[in-house]
Amino acid sequence: MNGSQGFYQEIARRLDHALSFCDDTKAVLIGEGTLAATGEFFSQLFPNSKAFIVADETTYELAGKAADKSLRDKGIETEDAYIFREPHMHAEMRLVDALRPKFESTNAIAVAVGSGTINDLCKYASSLVNRPYMTCGTAASMDGYTSFGASIEYNETKQTFSCPAPRGVLIDMNVLAKAPQKMSAAGYADLIAKIPAGADWLLADLLGTEPIDSIAWKLVQDNLREWVSNPLGVAVGDPRALASLVEGLIMSGLAMQKAKTSRTASGAEHQFSHLWDNQHHAYNGEAPSHGFKVGIGTISTSALYEHILSTWTEASFQSAVDNVDKNFRSWETIEKELEERFGTTGLYETVKRECRKKYVEPEEQRRRLLLFKDAWPELKVKLEEQLLPASQIQELICLSSAPSIPEEIGIDRERLHKSYQLAQQLRYRYNVLDWTQDMGLWKESVDVLFESGGFWSF
Repeated sequence: MNGSQGFYQEIARRLDHALSFCDDTKAVLIGEGTLAATGEFFSQLFPNSKAFIVADETTYELAGKAADKSLRDKGIETEDAYIFREPHMHAEMRLVDALRPKFESTNAIAVAVGSGTINDLCKYASSLVNRPYMTCGTAASMDGYTSFGASIEYNETKQTFSCPAPRGVLIDMNVLAKAPQKMSAAGYADLIAKIPAGADWLLADLLGTEPIDSIAWKLVQDNLREWVSNPLGVAVGDPRALASLVEGLIMSGLAMQKAKTSRTASGAEHQFSHLWDNQHHAYNGEAPSHGFKVGIGTISTSALYEHILSTWTEASFQSAVDNVDKNFRSWETIEKELEERFGTTGLYETVKRECRKKYVEPEEQRRRLLLFKDAWPELKVKLEEQLLPASQIQELICLSSAPSIPEEIGIDRERLHKSYQLAQQLRYRYNVLDWTQDMGLWKESVDVLFESGGFWSF
């Protein structure tokens, strides 16, 4: 057995273990030259079914033609490919609406050839006709291949629509190696985000708002340090580094399937990205990738955690408990604040709904703070074991060739500072931003990051 074969067999073994916990995805194939096996892979997943390729112009040339040939060589009845022909497209409802008639006109199974956008469009369109599909991934750019739900822009906001993950995912490493390097860098930033996201889940688990699913936790966290251990390899396109990266991204999606929530892979760092998505942020004429925005969010939340762990004490929690009534912000106060910050955008109603869901009265806030106070010695150790220093996260992201300072995606320090507060109000999911707000230590913990000597100071 050669080393390469053994390497991919180990990946297959770990993925097969993860698949045993999932309802939607039945098979994942990662290797070199696997695109030629598309027909065999399809026939095992969808016996006696017709197929059609969904791709964009780039991915069709890169992999769609070869996948189509493999399907036909296997004797599978194949309809004409559906090819999106617009540049810089992203997943939005108008493209789902354009694709849907194709699905309604046939009983063929879609083979999505692409990465995040193509996969999400196919995932949601397939669900609308209650039909499974499969994916041939073309880049290690995000963890959405095997996740439940599709991220689609609708009514001016990015929303996650509940729908099944693909039945099968095929990854040809020879194809991934040809993808633009920035896509692998984006995937790396999305994967390393699971480090602070795990810390946020520890907070939510302690409060009981989102208890940790131990199996899903292990699927993501057990091998995470290994998957992100070679950022330079990702930058230069080393095959094993890319294979480890795509394994981690697919495993992250499988964990979401198992837990039926993105809590396994997403925390406050993703809320920075969603905020900038919904602000329609662009830099040099185009929107920075999801992974690049998440990377800056990951450094931002890591810096906050690092400051918290070095400055908060049991006395901090006792002070927060003693000052609950003084620091309490009524719903009317919060609602007025939301209207001032979001009232002119399509995001306003969504943010108001999310904030209302996480709003608590003083007694509940006091109970939570006492929980944190009592658990602090043990919690602090857990968080220190889970997290990496912000400067180390920043260096790793930089080595992968992903942006590691906000200006590299067109976000200046003043806007980043404001984004901490806006991101905190974006979603119900409890995280380090909510924790800081509840403690009444926003100025001492967030604002200080931007002062002289702070992490984000010049």
